[in-house]
Amino acid sequence: MADAARQYTPSEAAALSGLPIKAVHNAIDKRIVQGQARPSARRRQRLFSTQDILRLKLWYEVGAVLSQERRQRLFAEIEQRPTAKRVKADALVIVDVEEARKRIARLARDLEAAEAAVTRSNAVMGGEPVFKGTRIPVRLVAAMLDQGASGAEILDGYPKLVPRHLELARIWAAAHPRRGRPKTLAHRGVKVRSQSRTSFKPDPAPARGSHRPSS
Repeated sequence: MADAARQYTPSEAAALSGLPIKAVHNAIDKRIVQGQARPSARRRQRLFSTQDILRLKLWYEVGAVLSQERRQRLFAEIEQRPTAKRVKADALVIVDVEEARKRIARLARDLEAAEAAVTRSNAVMGGEPVFKGTRIPVRLVAAMLDQGASGAEILDGYPKLVPRHLELARIWAAAHPRRGRPKTLAHRGVKVRSQSRTSFKPDPAPARGSHRPSS
């Protein structure tokens, strides 16, 4: 069971709320959420509770139908009724807070399971995070899924993986985005078996005396 008191980094908050990391930083800048200052951090960073993540998620999901003022009233109502399953935002909009909480809690459990399933060591793939007991990079699996590879294809290529690994790869990669320039395929553990270069020749010029058919 995920720890309800755990604090999450902005990238983890993005993964749990389903928002782009840019939206999370935008919410911090606009003081939609503030979180707590991370102690002993070299860089200035905020940590967020599950309640902060709920606010993030709902702020953007109801933004298309509620003004900023009404959203603020919605959050005030949620704070006053923390156990309410549904909260009336205005005369026509009722927000299913319970479903949003359940989704965040499920993703938090998945993230916890992913972190327990992933390890890194300089002696294995140069320190690239891999699934325990394998040399399979987690970010590689997530990238393959994002690029359209089916679960069956990945499991066929990596017999040590099970379907649960695919779910964990996605949430782990979302919560731990790579910093710096993307690594090459070789650094990701993919070997290029062969490569070739093809030259395209221009179309041959028509022979003298020949005529192109008129259109």
